[in-house]
Amino acid sequence: MIARPATSSTLKEINLRTVLDVIRAEAPVSRAEIARRTGISKPTVSALLQDLLEMGLVSETVRAELGPTYGALFFAPRPEAAYVLALDVGARRLRGAVADLDGTIRIRRDVLVEGLDAPRIVQTGAELAEELCAEAGIPREALQHAAVGVPGVVDRRDGRIWQGANIPSLDGFAVQEAFEEALSMPATVENDIHLAALGEQRRGNGTAADSFTFLSVGTGVGAGLVLHGELHRGFAGAAGELDCAVEPADFDDQDPCAASLLRYAVTRLPEEAARGALTTEQVFALARDGHPGACAVVDEEARRITGYLAPVAAVVDVELVVLGGGIGLNGDLLLDRIRERLAARVPYPPRIEVSALGDAAVLTGAVSVATRAALEQILTLRFAAPGHRRP
Repeated sequence: MIARPATSSTLKEINLRTVLDVIRAEAPVSRAEIARRTGISKPTVSALLQDLLEMGLVSETVRAELGPTYGALFFAPRPEAAYVLALDVGARRLRGAVADLDGTIRIRRDVLVEGLDAPRIVQTGAELAEELCAEAGIPREALQHAAVGVPGVVDRRDGRIWQGANIPSLDGFAVQEAFEEALSMPATVENDIHLAALGEQRRGNGTAADSFTFLSVGTGVGAGLVLHGELHRGFAGAAGELDCAVEPADFDDQDPCAASLLRYAVTRLPEEAARGALTTEQVFALARDGHPGACAVVDEEARRITGYLAPVAAVVDVELVVLGGGIGLNGDLLLDRIRERLAARVPYPPRIEVSALGDAAVLTGAVSVATRAALEQILTLRFAAPGHRRP
């Protein structure tokens, strides 16, 4: 690969991004402080700030708490410069949110999609985007980028989904192309648990961890790995598909997902099962009341979750595990049981915590991905414009 020589345009682009990063991290910040932090000359900083003002990405402000500043101006990001759409596609619900460039969710709503095929789910997402914008008073054209979380492995070459067991109609579906066409904007499609890990890194219990695993246990099981501060997708985007590590013959005895757990629960709670179909919510509620059979089911679930975590802890040696999903969020019953079992399995067991974001983890990660992509689009358009075009 031949390196492209630096030009005045590429240097300006690098400097512009650097200045914007400082403003986003330190706002409100003065022109002089920006120059000091970046090492860029004050005249150059002034020119870059003018560019950012023209692009609408920053605004001038004051810091009243400092008292007289003798005309010094301060700069802060303009969150309303653009908006992004976040979607979380589940087997029963489609969760949607619109956020500003600071990542603040302005409006969120969930809609039922159970039983819908893949094209109809995509269309429902497009309709939800229109409704959210209308309710929030945000112009639809202000949406700059969409990020969509989906169950299954996302083929990064063509945006198709594989192993989408929770929503069979998605398997093999070109979901990225479909969402971009329906939404009329660029879209990033990512595995939902990978996005949950990013959400936890951005605003949850993973903020202070260099390397951690997000394990979602609910209708299905999946993991997201953040290693040295970066999401690890793997060679084919399939990192974290822990079901593949279990022998098929042993699957029902190892799988911690809801369906497998409830099959086991029937053997421990026969009277309750005879009165109607059990749910995981019922099982955990009975365990909280001290029901011996339900407590035995929770013990078994802790064993199964530990069986999934032990290989990750032994191979990757993460410092933290964050539990999410409908089952994983029952930390009051699961955490101590899992900690004890995991400590007996691996020499350096990670800390185990429950997600701080609950069912918003995927949306939070999607917002993070979408805002980053939206900023990139805005900056790229600026430097592709006449007068800024690279040779």
